[in-house]
Amino acid sequence: MALTLEEMVEGTLKGNERAMSRLITLVENRDAGWKEAMKLLYSASGKARVVGITGSPGAGKSTLTNALVNELSARGLTVGVIAVDPSSPFSGGALLGDRLRMKEVSTIPGVFIRSMATRGALGGLCQGARDVARILDAAGKDMVLIETVGVGQDEIEVVKTADTVLVVLVPGQGDGIQALKAGIMEIADMYVVNKADRGGADEVVADVQGMLDIADNGKKSRAPVIKTSAVSGEGVKALLETVLAYAEKGQGKERWAKSRVKEELLSLMESEILKHLTEKWGGNGRLAAAVEEILERKTDPYSVVDALLPHLKKAADGP
Repeated sequence: MALTLEEMVEGTLKGNERAMSRLITLVENRDAGWKEAMKLLYSASGKARVVGITGSPGAGKSTLTNALVNELSARGLTVGVIAVDPSSPFSGGALLGDRLRMKEVSTIPGVFIRSMATRGALGGLCQGARDVARILDAAGKDMVLIETVGVGQDEIEVVKTADTVLVVLVPGQGDGIQALKAGIMEIADMYVVNKADRGGADEVVADVQGMLDIADNGKKSRAPVIKTSAVSGEGVKALLETVLAYAEKGQGKERWAKSRVKEELLSLMESEILKHLTEKWGGNGRLAAAVEEILERKTDPYSVVDALLPHLKKAADGP
């Protein structure tokens, strides 16, 4: 039985998973009414702590997420998990690899897991994931975990959604050196050296701490480096204690607040402008005509864009 928009919003605010699932699908697909739903939910959000878990593929992010969910649940906290999977090149949907790996925690009461596709978003995270995090927040989840695809040092989009960012490293993959590169270094609120039961874990810790010594330039405050073995559970409690203490002090959330709101505004405007252009320019045949002219070498993409820009600038200036 179909739910109305009002029923989906009301149900979500009451923590009803059926209503929440329907609403997430509507928002993720950008179906009619999605923006109205987000407007209605916005005032109820802002309470949950959002933790981003990122790092290279094979670092054990899914297993670590599982372990954190178990610990949070054991403490009586409710958890929302967004597992951002690579997009299928054919359907655009998530490949659901992380959802399969998280089956063991998906049945825990108070835990809600949603797989999402990157849909080609740079940095492995799309605007839709931000909206889903807000929906889970409004639904009353105490903590929202976002496990990202793991596309390497360019994966900084998570910062724009998460209050706290965990960068997961592992021994034996050159992660100590990777951590020295710009990008990964700048987004981490804390480093997690996972699979610490392997040889070389102490070397990775030393590499990261050496990097922090240089980057901090004598500052007392620095990102902690924590060793874990998500499979055995070693260090997971200590990691969670650090995350919760970080959240209790209000760190992270305020650090990114202004830049995050600014980035979200620009992202929303960009998507709306692109949608408007596609519908209008594509609907009146000008897009198809421009494509044909470019293919016939009668013009070029740069000239077409330059001819369009004055109209966009005029609209942007407003009344």
